[in-house]
Amino acid sequence: MSELGPVLLQLARAAIAQRFGHSLPAIADLPELHRPGATFVTLNQHGQLRGCIGSLEAWRPLRTDVQENACAAAFRDPRFEPLREDELLLTRLEVSLLTSAELMNCRDESDALSQLRPNIDGVIFTAGHHRSTFLPQVWEQLPDPGEFMAHLKQKAGLAVDYWGPNVQLERYSVKKWKEALP
Repeated sequence: MSELGPVLLQLARAAIAQRFGHSLPAIADLPELHRPGATFVTLNQHGQLRGCIGSLEAWRPLRTDVQENACAAAFRDPRFEPLREDELLLTRLEVSLLTSAELMNCRDESDALSQLRPNIDGVIFTAGHHRSTFLPQVWEQLPDPGEFMAHLKQKAGLAVDYWGPNVQLERYSVKKWKEALP
């Protein structure tokens, strides 16, 4: 498993580079890459988010998931213009491998907040057709559980004070690997 992180980072970068016509380098073919896996690929430039797309459920081979999410983060994140080739060398990639999500049993919002584990939990918020998620890394910017939840509701398109009987929370954790700065 120690080899997995660097291989996932290589796969993510190679998938993006291939879209610019670069040839693929030889990348180790680990058995784990053929098992279903759910990943998020995050792109940063100078410490600022440049794209982030992922899968919440493991439904395709890990290799495919990380490659597709890398390209989606680079070229189809609606918050950003598509990545240009001249930006590729400035861009640092991070790959997060998600565990299966587990349903949280919450009586109300204060119960939910008391159950959250900052810096450990990624959270999926669902209310009807509204849905959002934050990776555990988001706790670095939003360390207060109340603020974390408020932003998660906003991301889902709801008011920060929304809570109703249709709210469902799930949590997951991640193993993450980040490219080193040159």
